[in-house]
Amino acid sequence: MLRVRPPSSAVRLLDERDRGAVLAICDRDPVTNVFVSSRVRALGLEPGRLGAQMWGHGPGGRLESLCYSGANLVPVAATPDAVVAFADRALRQGRRCSSVVGPASEVQALWALLRPRWGPARDVRPVQPVMVIDGPPLVPPDPLVRRVRLDELDILWPACVAMFTEEVGVSPTAGDGGASYRARLQQLIRAGRAFARIEGGSSRPRSGR
Repeated sequence: MLRVRPPSSAVRLLDERDRGAVLAICDRDPVTNVFVSSRVRALGLEPGRLGAQMWGHGPGGRLESLCYSGANLVPVAATPDAVVAFADRALRQGRRCSSVVGPASEVQALWALLRPRWGPARDVRPVQPVMVIDGPPLVPPDPLVRRVRLDELDILWPACVAMFTEEVGVSPTAGDGGASYRARLQQLIRAGRAFARIEGGSSRPRSGR
């Protein structure tokens, strides 16, 4: 039986009142935390809009560490005590995510506590760098790559499913038939963050997550 030592302080569910503090924590390392930060900036912290819960942890009620709990479980600035508390919260609510992602040290510590109940892992990627460009691109842009229109979702869909399956190892259509993944693609298209080169009714997508 898995035993997790009791966390030193409780995890609490964050809401819009915590938005400033959440973004301040994310902005300490804006590249590493870009996924969580972009979601909060675009959608806020209300779970129905965010599509996830945001958990907070810190001594004496002071917010110090975060964990995004949705399709992915993503620790942010998680201290050792926060890792234990987040693992306890995740185990109590049951597995709802497909992946645990984030800084390697935090993810590995979190997974070590989750693995006895959730494992074995489908795949472990201890080195998966976050890449950023800080200057002009060194190659010319493809003039045929453009933003995808919402009425082109069905053209984009097969390429995105193939890309996801090749990267993650399972199809995004598993479980709910792809409804949640399709909704995510619609969200990206509406936000102007899905790009593709469409040739003869098929696409090569470049989509922001």
